[in-house]
Amino acid sequence: MLPGSGAALSVLAAAAGARAVVEIGTGAGVGSLYLLRGMPADGVLTTIDLEVEHQRAAKEAFAEEGVRATRTRTISGRALDVLPRLTDGGYDLVFVDADKGSYPGYVEQAVRLLRPGGVLAVDNALWHDRVADPARRDETTTTIREVGRLVRGDDRLVPALLPTGDGLLVAVRR
Repeated sequence: MLPGSGAALSVLAAAAGARAVVEIGTGAGVGSLYLLRGMPADGVLTTIDLEVEHQRAAKEAFAEEGVRATRTRTISGRALDVLPRLTDGGYDLVFVDADKGSYPGYVEQAVRLLRPGGVLAVDNALWHDRVADPARRDETTTTIREVGRLVRGDDRLVPALLPTGDGLLVAVRR
């Protein structure tokens, strides 16, 4: 995660007063730490990743940063299997940064999970500046482009594309 996108995540979490956050795609925990920095001290981050090694690296990063174990819930598994088991409208912010091919399904689940006023954040929305280039038609680029269209066309959302890092598509749930 690039620092500009990370700082934006911290600000979004703080602005939303995000006490309950879902992160789809834990990675090494870098995005998680940015989210936690913006959350209140009693906030809980639920982070999902298929790779057990990613979860292990993230837990190490949390410990190194002094994050209390009660502030994070790590779930190993396919996000599209895990997300349906989470509570409708129970989350203040959902951050998507995982398998790009599954972004449409992640966004669909994220909208369901968000409370009114909750924030959706989708990383890599510019995808190395490929999304804006109509000549780019590889599968990942077209999928991310389609996610942008879906979010902009969803009447339940108020969206904006932040040109920070590799692009951060944000939307507030009406």
